[in-house]
Amino acid sequence: MSTMKERMLAGELYLADDPEIVADLDRAAQLTERFNTSPAADPQARLAVLRELLGSLGEDTWVRPPFHCDYGWQTHIGPRCFVNFNAVFLDVARITIGADVQIGPNVQLLTATHPLEPAPRRDKWEAAKPITVGDNVWLGGGVIVLAGVTIGENTVVGAGAVVTRDLSPNVVAVGNPARPVRSLEQTT
Repeated sequence: MSTMKERMLAGELYLADDPEIVADLDRAAQLTERFNTSPAADPQARLAVLRELLGSLGEDTWVRPPFHCDYGWQTHIGPRCFVNFNAVFLDVARITIGADVQIGPNVQLLTATHPLEPAPRRDKWEAAKPITVGDNVWLGGGVIVLAGVTIGENTVVGAGAVVTRDLSPNVVAVGNPARPVRSLEQTT
């Protein structure tokens, strides 16, 4: 029989009140509090906390506080990225962000899901699906990306869009739900 954490990592239904999962949540809460209250005058200390919190953080990547996540170690951010104020990364499943990604303020990456049926939802069962953001993507302010979505490289998602399904590379997508409205030229 698998543990609740093993079930969570496998994308199966699990209960989040399991002691092993709660310990991981507490660790992330303490580290995000340290990051979010760290002095702006000491960017190296702020970066050290972020490196301890996240699964991986690429070189020359900048995350502006406040930043919020569930676990931290499930989030992987590539090099030369920028994450603006008030990002929410519910990283119950893995979040993978490529290189040179720009993330606007108030963006939410939400891997968590819940059963549609009322009884298991009332019993607090939940699950998660990973999110992948390709290289050179721009997520405008207030974008929400839902569980299981992959956004292709070079894609731009307009402010306030809700991404409910995969987006191809090299498109501009807007709206709720987000839909491609034009193609972008590929450049080298």
